[in-house]
Amino acid sequence: MSPLTIVLIVILVLLIAACIALYIFGKRAEKKQAEQQEQMDAVAQTISMLVIDKKKMKLKEAGLPATVVENTPKYLRRTKVPIVKAKVGPKIMTLMCENKVFDVIPVKKEIKAVVSGLYITGIKSVRGGSIEAPQKKKKGLFRR
Repeated sequence: MSPLTIVLIVILVLLIAACIALYIFGKRAEKKQAEQQEQMDAVAQTISMLVIDKKKMKLKEAGLPATVVENTPKYLRRTKVPIVKAKVGPKIMTLMCENKVFDVIPVKKEIKAVVSGLYITGIKSVRGGSIEAPQKKKKGLFRR
Protein backbone atom coordinates (compact mmCIF):
# COMPACT_ATOMS: atom_id res chain seq x y z
CA MET A 1 0.00 0.00 0.00
CA SER A 2 1.12 3.49 -0.70
CA PRO A 3 1.69 5.96 2.16
CA LEU A 4 -1.15 8.14 0.88
CA THR A 5 -3.77 5.42 1.33
CA ILE A 6 -2.46 4.61 4.83
CA VAL A 7 -2.75 8.28 5.83
CA LEU A 8 -6.28 8.50 4.41
CA ILE A 9 -7.36 5.33 6.25
CA VAL A 10 -5.98 6.67 9.55
CA ILE A 11 -7.77 10.00 9.06
CA LEU A 12 -11.01 8.17 8.23
CA VAL A 13 -10.74 6.03 11.39
CA LEU A 14 -10.09 9.14 13.52
CA LEU A 15 -13.11 10.92 12.03
CA ILE A 16 -15.35 7.94 12.70
CA ALA A 17 -14.09 7.75 16.31
CA ALA A 18 -14.72 11.48 16.76
CA CYS A 19 -18.29 11.14 15.42
CA ILE A 20 -19.01 8.26 17.79
CA ALA A 21 -17.62 10.22 20.75
CA LEU A 22 -19.69 13.29 19.87
CA TYR A 23 -22.82 11.13 19.58
CA ILE A 24 -22.27 9.63 23.05
CA PHE A 25 -21.54 13.01 24.67
CA GLY A 26 -24.59 14.51 22.95
CA LYS A 27 -26.88 11.81 24.35
CA ARG A 28 -25.50 12.37 27.87
CA ALA A 29 -25.96 16.14 27.59
CA GLU A 30 -29.51 15.64 26.33
CA LYS A 31 -30.38 13.45 29.34
CA LYS A 32 -28.84 15.98 31.73
CA GLN A 33 -30.79 18.83 30.13
CA ALA A 34 -34.06 16.88 30.40
CA GLU A 35 -33.44 16.28 34.12
CA GLN A 36 -32.67 19.97 34.70
CA GLN A 37 -35.81 21.01 32.79
CA GLU A 38 -37.92 18.70 35.00
CA GLN A 39 -36.40 20.29 38.12
CA MET A 40 -37.07 23.81 36.81
CA ASP A 41 -40.68 22.92 35.99
CA ALA A 42 -41.17 21.46 39.48
CA VAL A 43 -39.94 24.65 41.19
CA ALA A 44 -41.63 27.11 38.79
CA GLN A 45 -44.20 29.55 40.14
CA THR A 46 -46.25 32.39 38.66
CA ILE A 47 -45.33 35.82 40.01
CA SER A 48 -46.75 39.26 39.30
CA MET A 49 -44.00 41.83 38.69
CA LEU A 50 -43.44 45.32 37.34
CA VAL A 51 -40.63 45.30 34.78
CA ILE A 52 -38.34 48.27 35.32
CA ASP A 53 -35.57 47.61 32.83
CA LYS A 54 -34.18 44.90 30.57
CA LYS A 55 -30.70 44.65 29.08
CA LYS A 56 -28.17 42.16 27.80
CA MET A 57 -25.13 42.42 30.02
CA LYS A 58 -22.29 40.37 31.46
CA LEU A 59 -22.91 38.35 34.63
CA LYS A 60 -20.41 40.33 36.70
CA GLU A 61 -22.04 43.65 35.74
CA ALA A 62 -25.61 42.43 36.26
CA GLY A 63 -25.62 42.54 40.05
CA LEU A 64 -26.63 38.91 40.49
CA PRO A 65 -25.78 37.13 43.76
CA ALA A 66 -22.16 36.00 44.13
CA THR A 67 -23.16 32.32 44.24
CA VAL A 68 -24.71 32.58 40.77
CA VAL A 69 -21.52 34.07 39.33
CA GLU A 70 -19.34 31.48 41.10
CA ASN A 71 -21.42 28.53 39.88
CA THR A 72 -21.31 29.49 36.21
CA PRO A 73 -18.47 28.04 34.15
CA LYS A 74 -15.56 30.40 33.53
CA TYR A 75 -16.04 30.45 29.77
CA LEU A 76 -19.63 31.68 30.20
CA ARG A 77 -18.89 34.50 32.65
CA ARG A 78 -17.86 36.89 29.90
CA THR A 79 -20.86 36.27 27.64
CA LYS A 80 -23.80 38.65 27.67
CA VAL A 81 -27.03 37.27 29.11
CA PRO A 82 -30.55 38.73 29.12
CA ILE A 83 -31.14 40.48 32.47
CA VAL A 84 -34.46 41.92 33.69
CA LYS A 85 -34.81 44.28 36.65
CA ALA A 86 -38.27 44.00 38.11
CA LYS A 87 -40.17 45.03 41.22
CA VAL A 88 -41.58 41.89 42.82
CA GLY A 89 -43.69 42.90 45.79
CA PRO A 90 -41.74 45.50 47.78
CA LYS A 91 -38.31 44.35 46.50
CA ILE A 92 -36.44 45.17 43.30
CA MET A 93 -34.89 41.98 41.93
CA THR A 94 -32.46 41.19 39.15
CA LEU A 95 -33.58 38.17 37.14
CA MET A 96 -32.24 36.25 34.16
CA CYS A 97 -34.53 35.05 31.38
CA GLU A 98 -34.61 33.01 28.20
CA ASN A 99 -33.82 34.76 24.93
CA LYS A 100 -37.25 34.16 23.39
CA VAL A 101 -38.96 35.50 26.54
CA PHE A 102 -36.59 38.49 26.70
CA ASP A 103 -37.77 39.71 23.30
CA VAL A 104 -41.43 39.65 24.36
CA ILE A 105 -41.16 41.26 27.82
CA PRO A 106 -42.52 44.83 27.79
CA VAL A 107 -40.68 47.51 29.77
CA LYS A 108 -42.51 49.62 32.39
CA LYS A 109 -45.54 47.29 32.46
CA GLU A 110 -46.85 44.78 34.95
CA ILE A 111 -46.68 41.16 33.88
CA LYS A 112 -47.39 37.72 35.28
CA ALA A 113 -44.34 35.59 34.62
CA VAL A 114 -43.37 31.99 35.29
CA VAL A 115 -40.24 32.16 37.44
CA SER A 116 -37.99 29.32 38.54
CA GLY A 117 -35.55 30.68 41.12
CA LEU A 118 -33.88 33.68 39.46
CA TYR A 119 -34.81 32.56 35.95
CA ILE A 120 -37.87 33.75 33.99
CA THR A 121 -39.05 30.88 31.82
CA GLY A 122 -42.27 32.31 30.40
CA ILE A 123 -44.94 35.02 30.42
CA LYS A 124 -48.55 34.31 31.30
CA SER A 125 -50.11 37.75 30.74
CA VAL A 126 -49.49 41.48 30.51
CA ARG A 127 -51.66 43.87 32.48
CA GLY A 128 -53.53 46.29 30.26
CA GLY A 129 -52.80 44.54 26.99
CA SER A 130 -51.77 41.38 25.27
CA ILE A 131 -48.42 39.75 24.70
CA GLU A 132 -47.02 41.06 21.45
CA ALA A 133 -44.65 39.03 19.35
CA PRO A 134 -41.43 40.89 18.55
CA GLN A 135 -41.11 42.35 15.09
CA LYS A 136 -38.78 40.37 12.92
CA LYS A 137 -35.85 42.31 11.56
CA LYS A 138 -35.02 42.08 7.91
CA LYS A 139 -32.08 39.85 7.17
CA GLY A 140 -29.15 41.52 5.51
CA LEU A 141 -27.31 40.21 2.52
CA PHE A 142 -24.74 38.34 4.61
CA ARG A 143 -27.22 37.08 7.24
CA ARG A 144 -29.11 34.98 4.71
